[in-house]
Amino acid sequence: MSNLNSTPSLQVNVSSKQILAISLPIALAILVPQVNFIINNIFLGALSAQALAIAGITGVYYLIFGVMGQGLNNGLQALISRRAGENKTDEIGILFSQGVLISILLSVFGISFTYFVAPSIFHALLHDNVRANLVIQFLQIRIWGLPFLFIYQMRNALLVGTNQSNFLIIGTATEAIVNIFFDYAFIFGHFGFAKMGIMGAAYASIIAEGLGLLVIYLVIHYQKIGERFSLFSNWSINKEMIQLILSQSAPIMVQYMISIVSWEFFYILIEHKGEQALAVSNSMRNIFGFFGSFTWAFAATANTMVSNIIGQNKQTEVIYLIRKIMAWSFGFAAAVCILLNLFAVQFLSIYGQGADFINASIPVLRVVSIALLIMSISTIWLNAVTGTGNSTITLRIEMLAIVIYLIYVYTTMEYFNLPITVGWMSEIIYWTSLLIPSYFYILSFKWKGKKI
Repeated sequence: MSNLNSTPSLQVNVSSKQILAISLPIALAILVPQVNFIINNIFLGALSAQALAIAGITGVYYLIFGVMGQGLNNGLQALISRRAGENKTDEIGILFSQGVLISILLSVFGISFTYFVAPSIFHALLHDNVRANLVIQFLQIRIWGLPFLFIYQMRNALLVGTNQSNFLIIGTATEAIVNIFFDYAFIFGHFGFAKMGIMGAAYASIIAEGLGLLVIYLVIHYQKIGERFSLFSNWSINKEMIQLILSQSAPIMVQYMISIVSWEFFYILIEHKGEQALAVSNSMRNIFGFFGSFTWAFAATANTMVSNIIGQNKQTEVIYLIRKIMAWSFGFAAAVCILLNLFAVQFLSIYGQGADFINASIPVLRVVSIALLIMSISTIWLNAVTGTGNSTITLRIEMLAIVIYLIYVYTTMEYFNLPITVGWMSEIIYWTSLLIPSYFYILSFKWKGKKI
């Protein structure tokens, strides 16, 4: 394969400056939609407690399919990063185009499942039939945003994998602004629009995802990123590349889906405890999303930098790199947890649910804070495993953690009927179960010599 030596090198170096240059734009790109999601929940909380509770169930369901795209993104990112480390820029565009084709097929599956299978599942599992009908109605609108989301996620793999994560913020900022505007307009009936209630949030999200996708591809065009990597020159099916992408991405996709399905199971058990328990748990999911943004950004950085460094044949620097990224991740998480616990009442007050909601939420918040600290370490090591190219190992690690997680949540929440604070301790157990095997796998050096 030919190398384009006239363009800047895509190879990274092991330094804090390089880590922050990649991770901080990713963090902002993740943070902006999380701010948007929290504002969306504030609007729904102002509408009713029922709307906020439904948002918890529907949000996790949509996330199940969202992480399919994220798994494809992570596998593709590792491949693009490896080619970047090898300076094989001519293969990057082919990988990208095949990733987009796969994402379109995945979105067709997600829409079909939501219309033909999901209604029976929710009617069987949710105790409240009215709530189940509202959940189904919402999702059959919301799911049409999936094609936009999946193709949009492919830009993550491209921009992060080629060390251009600074462009991520443009698309996500557009999406957030548009979503907030249309949430306010559609949910409450402002600016001449009809009042749609909770269904307005579904329509707003679809519009936002579509416009976010449009903007980021305009950026790719005008920054000549498409031209540099020949992104749109060949859309014919390349079976060899599709097989390579799926062999790397499929275990991660399954891993992520199993993880979120287990979380949906947890929310269904929470639903059995009533509306307030659901509302509290939804706010905790917001906390994970918002305050976990930096952790996920450093995790994505670990994935791309480990793969890039291995592509440069610098395997001896991998563990040093992981520990350096881990230190930054834990530092950010610790600062966040301190602020979160110092200003817990102020943060929880934004949902407008009153003193009972805040009092019920604070003990759960303390547990979630500990889980966030453990997550800040475990996600780095787990994504480093992905970066080595051994995505089947990450799937095995995830499966082990999920089994432990499910046994715990069912035993505590359903069998012993313990408070949700005890149930949320499952997050501590889950992230610890991911950390231990990931750490020892990297230290075993069994990943050396893996070709992708």
